[in-house]
Amino acid sequence: MFKKEYDVIVVGGGHAGSEAAAASANLGASTLLVTMNLQTIGQMSCNPAMGGIAKGQIVREIDALGGYSAIVTDRSSIQYKMLNLSKGPAMWSPRAQNDRAMFAQIWREMLESTPNLDFYQDMVKSLWIEKNALIGVITGLGLKIKSKSVVLTNGTFLNGLIHVGDKNFGGGRAGEKAATGITEQLVSLGFESGRMKTGTPPRVDGRSLNYKKMIEQPGDQKPQKFSYLSETKPLRKQLSCHMTYTSQTVHDMLRTGFDRSPMFNGRIKSVGPRYCPSIEDKIHRFSERERHQLFVEPEGWNTVEVYVNGFSTSLPEDVQYNALREVEGFENVKFFRPGYAIEYDYFVPTQLKYSLETKLIDNLFFAGQINGTTGYEEAGSQGLIAGINAVQKIRKKPPFVLKRDQAYIGVLIDDLITKGTKEPYRMFTSRAEYRMLLRQDNADQRLTPLSFALGLASEKRMKACERKTQKSSSLIHFLKNQSLPPNKINPILSSKKSAIIKQSCKSDKVLSRPKISLKELQEVEEIKAHFSANSYSKEECDQAEIQIKYRGYIEKEKANADKLNRLESVKIPNNFEYKKVKSISAEALEKLLEVKPETISQASRISGVSPNDISVLLVYMGR
Repeated sequence: MFKKEYDVIVVGGGHAGSEAAAASANLGASTLLVTMNLQTIGQMSCNPAMGGIAKGQIVREIDALGGYSAIVTDRSSIQYKMLNLSKGPAMWSPRAQNDRAMFAQIWREMLESTPNLDFYQDMVKSLWIEKNALIGVITGLGLKIKSKSVVLTNGTFLNGLIHVGDKNFGGGRAGEKAATGITEQLVSLGFESGRMKTGTPPRVDGRSLNYKKMIEQPGDQKPQKFSYLSETKPLRKQLSCHMTYTSQTVHDMLRTGFDRSPMFNGRIKSVGPRYCPSIEDKIHRFSERERHQLFVEPEGWNTVEVYVNGFSTSLPEDVQYNALREVEGFENVKFFRPGYAIEYDYFVPTQLKYSLETKLIDNLFFAGQINGTTGYEEAGSQGLIAGINAVQKIRKKPPFVLKRDQAYIGVLIDDLITKGTKEPYRMFTSRAEYRMLLRQDNADQRLTPLSFALGLASEKRMKACERKTQKSSSLIHFLKNQSLPPNKINPILSSKKSAIIKQSCKSDKVLSRPKISLKELQEVEEIKAHFSANSYSKEECDQAEIQIKYRGYIEKEKANADKLNRLESVKIPNNFEYKKVKSISAEALEKLLEVKPETISQASRISGVSPNDISVLLVYMGR
């Protein structure tokens, strides 16, 4: 039935589990993916979309590292948008609407075509531990499966409890049972757990909606894609989303059910996502607002099912239905299923190392919502890192760790293990202090060489990255050396209301002006001739333009990152005795003993540890 022993067992087949299994198997490790339902591998439990603010950057980082999420997204997209184009490139974030069924189907197909990966459908009820050593897992059927390491990616299934109004029942997702046993075992071993909540809106019949009353939200006219690989292609046709609004009438209708709402009557005690609140939470917290946006998102090419983004709720189904009928365009709405809230167990992420291995049990890794995050992208990135490090550990190689100036994934993991979280953690560009370095356009250049050195990113991926770097560098070199005479460039400058020049000026100096783009410069004969003789992709042009326009900001962030990385090199021994450091504050001592930071830099980011405490530590360590 099974091999005698696997290198890695991944528990859970969601976004974290799928990326973990793919990474482990692609590194050559014998891998088993155990999930409660093989039909829901890679399932989009909530909205049918990937990417968005900061999340789009994470998807591109997963792709640059050799993960699958971007490829699956491109192959199942129904709409593509680049968000925040009115802002600087650090804020540009790709987002795709997806065909939900196709997304899961492609995930399964890609995993099934991955060598070294086996599958088994069953619930894992406990870890197999003997003499405090991890041996493998024990399934609901009582099967004991050996492995050298285990990655837990249980999502919302650990003791999951679904709420719809005054009704509740066990479940990890609509129509699927909860997973039991693991939380209780881990707590008995000394792990600290907690409860979190998330929610989802009703799904409705698109044939019952009046789209003429809504605002159409089409995709980009020239859609791009997520993956850096040439195998995936931009969309040629797209489905539109739509936007409408709630009203005071809708809010009043929703309030009639507050006394039956598990959020307000005390049945839900856990904390939900701050930045994706339920509709009842919105009208309670922001009572001064007369309306809230609702995004009407199709679930796929060949279905009439529609996702009502912005209307997450756990109110009774009759209240949901009556309130939604008051929304413009929803007067005759028909429900496919009501919205619901779900409570589930998570484990405080300060109990993890940077590798996502637990501090209490060797060779046990956590990834995804079990660590207190929310979102497919956050989960997938953790799964990828956990899968890589599970293999690195059993091969006695150093952990693969991304720093805060290398990737949003590095920011995510550092935030989790250093600060912890008491509410579902979601990534934003504002969380990254080096976001000018962590753009969506350069994730391949930042991360593919690192992944290639590991043996995960393919040679084809590496060559594509090198070609892009070489071509964009060549274009930058040309623009730095190509002079523009006043008579040729001034008409363009005048049309853009930019100051004219009186003597010849290098092209890069002109391009660095706010209102001037590379597209405008190509109207000049000399530059036009260069582009005719040399073909550049859009990504290569964008890369060159960004490097020139934002050179000062980029160099400043690199300098700041270098300062931080000097402290990253100062390692703190695992057995460091903080209690012997007499001058350290009581709060700092408590936090340092809890987190046990690996470096002085990590220690400096812990809430409650002051610069003076860091100075004392450095002195004590002989620095």
